[in-house]
Amino acid sequence: MNGTGLDFEKPILELERKIEELKKFTSSEKIDLSSEIKKLDDKLERVKREVFESLTPWQRVQIARHPKRPYTLDYINLIMTDFTEIHGDRVFGDDRALICGFAKIDGEKIVVMGHQKGRDTKENLMRNFGSAHPEGYRKAIRVMKLGEKFKLPIIVLVDTPGAYPGIGAEERGQAEAIAYNLMEMARLKVPIVVIVIGEGGSGGALGIGIGDRICVLSNAYYSVISPEGCAAILWKDRARAPDAAKALKLTAQDLLDLGLIDEIIAEPLGGAHRDPQAMAQSLKASVTKYLKELSAIAPDKLIEARYDKYRKIGVFSAE
Repeated sequence: MNGTGLDFEKPILELERKIEELKKFTSSEKIDLSSEIKKLDDKLERVKREVFESLTPWQRVQIARHPKRPYTLDYINLIMTDFTEIHGDRVFGDDRALICGFAKIDGEKIVVMGHQKGRDTKENLMRNFGSAHPEGYRKAIRVMKLGEKFKLPIIVLVDTPGAYPGIGAEERGQAEAIAYNLMEMARLKVPIVVIVIGEGGSGGALGIGIGDRICVLSNAYYSVISPEGCAAILWKDRARAPDAAKALKLTAQDLLDLGLIDEIIAEPLGGAHRDPQAMAQSLKASVTKYLKELSAIAPDKLIEARYDKYRKIGVFSAE
């Protein structure tokens, strides 16, 4: 049973507690309550489907931020081997909010990177809550270019509320670092697969988010601004974040309908945090599918197709 529940999960958590209590009672008292447990299990499945198949955009944002959701290092450990982390940007220092390195997936060498949040207060402070500084983005492009040098495909896992907006980050060139990454990623001669695994916040996400294939987990989101930030600007009231989440069209399905992403990767019922192993395998299946597809394309054609992909974004017909 998941111990950290969201408001709309309360009916589910209550049923899970009852089932757990009955199982413990059965074990301690040697009384057969299997039929009652089976009825509750069936009811739990029905309630789960009712809740999670009709989530609002704001509820999906809450799931994307769930503290037990798998992060970049979890996916690396679950589906990759031989991970070697690379540190530092050779200009200022290392950024622990952005993990970069080399690994293998099914024996194939790759470059992998992604935002990393913490599991507790101490680790969150160390990881800066997944909000990268300019040195993080400079480290990322340094590692990507190393990957290009050795003809290695790049896997990017996005999960950030946004790039860090502090004075120090701005003084060290936050906007320039992100803009430089966009320019350089657009012309890398190796396949790039980007997967939004949680929060896809603004330029912080886009700074490592240019790819040949863009996937979003079904309860993740990708947006130019957070719902709270949007609500504060439009209505001067952060409490209207649910309205902003709906207006922003930030869910995976919205993004697919708008042609901004290539695939929605389905999460286990209840969210990725309820079955990280299953989620990791689904993510791996999409990654390996696209790596096989993209590796067959010549580098010049790959760059041309990537350019065309982004030129089409925002084009619409008035008819």
